[in-house]
Amino acid sequence: MKPHHAQRGITFRSLNLHHATPLNRRPFHPPEIQHRRDFPRHLRFSVRCGDARTESDSSSEATRRRRRDVLVTPLLVLGASVLRSAVARADEKPQESTAPQSAAEAPSAVPKAEEKEEVITSRIYDATVIGEPLAVGKDKRKVLEKLMSGRIVYLGEAEQVPTRDDKELELQILKILQKRCAEEERPISLALEAFPSNLQEQLNQYMSGRIDEESLRSYVTHWPPERWQEYEPLLTYCRDNGVRLVACGLPLQVQRTVQAEGIRGLPKADRKKYAPPAGSGFISGFTSISRRASIDIKLPNQSTPFESSSYFSTQARVVEEYAMSQTILQAVADDGNTGLLLVVTGATHVMYGSRGTGVPARISRKMQKKNQIVILLDPERQQIRREGEVPIADFLWYSAARPCSRNCFDRAEISRVMSAAGRRREALPQDLQQGLDLGLVSPEMLQNFFDLEQYPFISELTHRFQGFRERLLADPKFLHRLAIEEAISITTTLLAQYERRKENFFEEIDYVITDTFRGIVVDFFTVWLPAPTISFLPVTNDVDVPESMEAFKGLLNSIPDNAFQKSLAGKDWGLSHRVASVIIGGFKLAGVGFISSIGAVASSNILFGVRKILNPSLATELRNKRSPILKTALVYSSFLGISANLRYQIIAGVVEHRISDQFSDQTLLVNMLSFVARTINSFWGTQQWIDLARFTGLQARTTEPDPLLKPESSNAAVGCNIAADDTNIDEIKNQ
Repeated sequence: MKPHHAQRGITFRSLNLHHATPLNRRPFHPPEIQHRRDFPRHLRFSVRCGDARTESDSSSEATRRRRRDVLVTPLLVLGASVLRSAVARADEKPQESTAPQSAAEAPSAVPKAEEKEEVITSRIYDATVIGEPLAVGKDKRKVLEKLMSGRIVYLGEAEQVPTRDDKELELQILKILQKRCAEEERPISLALEAFPSNLQEQLNQYMSGRIDEESLRSYVTHWPPERWQEYEPLLTYCRDNGVRLVACGLPLQVQRTVQAEGIRGLPKADRKKYAPPAGSGFISGFTSISRRASIDIKLPNQSTPFESSSYFSTQARVVEEYAMSQTILQAVADDGNTGLLLVVTGATHVMYGSRGTGVPARISRKMQKKNQIVILLDPERQQIRREGEVPIADFLWYSAARPCSRNCFDRAEISRVMSAAGRRREALPQDLQQGLDLGLVSPEMLQNFFDLEQYPFISELTHRFQGFRERLLADPKFLHRLAIEEAISITTTLLAQYERRKENFFEEIDYVITDTFRGIVVDFFTVWLPAPTISFLPVTNDVDVPESMEAFKGLLNSIPDNAFQKSLAGKDWGLSHRVASVIIGGFKLAGVGFISSIGAVASSNILFGVRKILNPSLATELRNKRSPILKTALVYSSFLGISANLRYQIIAGVVEHRISDQFSDQTLLVNMLSFVARTINSFWGTQQWIDLARFTGLQARTTEPDPLLKPESSNAAVGCNIAADDTNIDEIKNQ
């Protein structure tokens, strides 16, 4: 039977430890157990005391234990914080599980809207406003409501240079509208200009499963090979989800005949079917497009007035748009009064909507204008609409993969953030003002800046120093990272200095202060240079550089400060930019290492000269062996430019920028992750520096330096030759 502790509820098992207890030692009974009567007498603890160790063994064992504790303790704390957060999340799960039940009992439209918002990751602009198109913020419900209120939604894609991004956007919009139509029990159809209208029967067979993709592909052999790959996801989704396909394009033979011979070249039956009636006008409503000059309304494949084929090309375009409009009207009628038709066609066929010259203008004669919505996909330029001009479209829709060069965020939401903070644009720093003008400052970024201003010291840094402002905008915890790195640097440097100097630590306090200060400066730059930044002002914008340096200036403007930094609005960083960031960052840190190494030798020589003046007898006895200045500077700069640069790029970009963002709401965990990563980096960098110093001959192999001595913060010029320092210390001891 197991004995129990009555008061504390602790269960003890009988222990029978046989570890060769010496006979001359009595078994040890803990005091708390001996005075308890309810414990059996056979419960005993046998403790064996090992043999006494020598003083040197104890010292080395203590040193190893201390180093082991330095490495293990952060990991234990990190594990404890993770466990605590996991327990907290487990406690919150029962509360979260009751939420769906309450939502089912009282259905609300808000959660459904939020679910739709999660699907839309692309950027949408309202093109109907006066001036620059207005970026729609996170709340895109108004856009979806307007799309669902119409009968026909046009998706105008690029015609000259088709892109895969347009097809991805078309599929995304189709999925959103199909889901909404399913909820409202509305039929939805997809009309494709790419399929001629005489292939409608083949599309019907494909939808019913009577033919497969390869059979359907055989009817569009005139397509380029990559075009079928772009349309295949759309076709597959429509077949799997019951979205009716409509072929609304002009038959290829009819189009070629009109382009070569005009409308008169068509047979009478085709002329009656595809050409507009006589007297209806080729381009009705042309003068109502806008008040722009005619040169601004240039259509693709449009010939100049002096070419002989310009008249036939215009006729071919009119026939194409008329035939398309008739097919679309028939498809709308087939869907009934509640159906929604999504039309994928070229952008020039739908520009300026019902007041233009394309398909919407022809359909507007038989349908209300509000029932037609025009969306342009990934337009190259955003036109500024002036008073009295017709909007080019209702919305401009950009793929999330497309980089945004300007006007990227909702200006109304930014105005609300500034109004809530009680700030005016003129009171902001110059780079933020320029970022707001370009539309590159997000509401979240602006809110982070206002939050930082609540702390007087940080507010002073962000307003006076652009470098701090750029880094704090990219990472609000940048000062935490800097403090962690400097704390590790100062602690390890002082421990290493004391380990080397022992009782001469305070006598040589000037050397200690010099080495520590130099370490602080070097570590500051190892954190500062690879840190992610957000800048809205070009590099060296106000500096006049020679024409030969313009290319280098442009390179600095185009690359990130950290190779692993997330792409920002207005920036499109590819692999080449990130590789260049590593190379440029390496040169920067190499320069810091070279200058700091030369400074270390200079400061050491100055201190040595001062000691000779203050104590000539001590200086005479001291045979100080100096390290080679140039060699040490080159080796140390190479170490910082290659090893330290890569390690700190990974820590700042991957660990603290990407991984930590996933746990941004857990401050303790993020700080501990940064602390552990930088501590491990410190010890690993030390080992690399020791191997490099031995390989290059800067340090004797018989010397065993303290691993606590951090290479980025140690005496690179004098401290690397530790054997010489040990010789000096021994001579001082002897004297």
